[in-house]
Amino acid sequence: MANIQALTHPEIHDQEALREFADELADRAVHIERDMARLGKEPDNRVLIADLFRSLHNIKGDAALCKVEIAGLIAHPIESLLTRLRSDVIRYTPLLGEVVMLAVDRLELATEALLAGKPVSHLKLAALVEGLERVSLASQGDLDSAAAQVIESVTGFRPQANLRTSVGKPSVQGEPKGSMADDLLFFRSLALQFETRSPLFNGRTGRIQHLVLDTNRAAGSPVDAVQLEAAAYMHDVGMMFLPEAVWLKGGNMSDEERGILHTHPGFGAALLDRMKNWKLAAEMVRQHHEMPDGAGYPAGLRGDGICPGAKILAIADAFEAVTLKHSTRGHKRSVLRAVAEVNACDNQFAPEWIEPFNSVIRRMVEQ
Repeated sequence: MANIQALTHPEIHDQEALREFADELADRAVHIERDMARLGKEPDNRVLIADLFRSLHNIKGDAALCKVEIAGLIAHPIESLLTRLRSDVIRYTPLLGEVVMLAVDRLELATEALLAGKPVSHLKLAALVEGLERVSLASQGDLDSAAAQVIESVTGFRPQANLRTSVGKPSVQGEPKGSMADDLLFFRSLALQFETRSPLFNGRTGRIQHLVLDTNRAAGSPVDAVQLEAAAYMHDVGMMFLPEAVWLKGGNMSDEERGILHTHPGFGAALLDRMKNWKLAAEMVRQHHEMPDGAGYPAGLRGDGICPGAKILAIADAFEAVTLKHSTRGHKRSVLRAVAEVNACDNQFAPEWIEPFNSVIRRMVEQ
């Protein structure tokens, strides 16, 4: 049985050692994700399985050396699982791979939270580790059932055997008439032009449009769908007014670069402000990086000071960002892993919109 206290309220006595562990984890997680992607295509590749075992064993060793108990508790049952896989006691399944990557995701989130001095209780690490322990002991016949249970306990979603990895096609909406319809076509063309700036952005316009409109509908359509659609197209168009070296940069940003990036909502909103009929969409674009606790930008708005459309857009934009964040690792995030990370972003999103968003994802997973 795992040390529940260490998983819910971990104590870190050496911040520098924690930072060293985080740096090592970041490097190892890249290799794990790439190897898991390959293992999904080559499930009998003994070299890949051995490499994955070595990576988890090294994470466990790093955790002991740096005295990050929480990491050792998460890594240990995964190492046990890979030991059985390496010994042919069990065989690889897609759900087994999903559980391993969900655990690595949670370990990264927990490490980031500890570095920032934030709590980890919302990450459901005790449920994760207890579930991993059950998976590591399961027979082949019970393996997928045990894996599905741990995924559901952590994410709130019951996975199907084959997990979808895209959000599907854009929703069909009622057609606006006249000049507003022409404006929407123009806004969409700008969004598609933004997509061309990086191959990683391919299809993002349709995905975000789909998520915001369906989330709004799931809540009873309290937000004007036409204004919301315009905001979905225009929310990141302001990026094109910034140096590409800033917003296409990989890795950490300097304070100056972050300050430049924080100006992009204003550019998109200003374009909409200068056009007839789009004031509400402009407000959504201007506020889509604000947070309920006041930690967002550009104005540090709080709670009800943020318009509902911006709150929806913030969740959909974050979901897309999560899937993009790890795309360079060679393994596209499944819907479940992405939504699990969004749900784990404590205080970042308006709670009244999380359940409608989750219901959209739940239908996606169950179809």
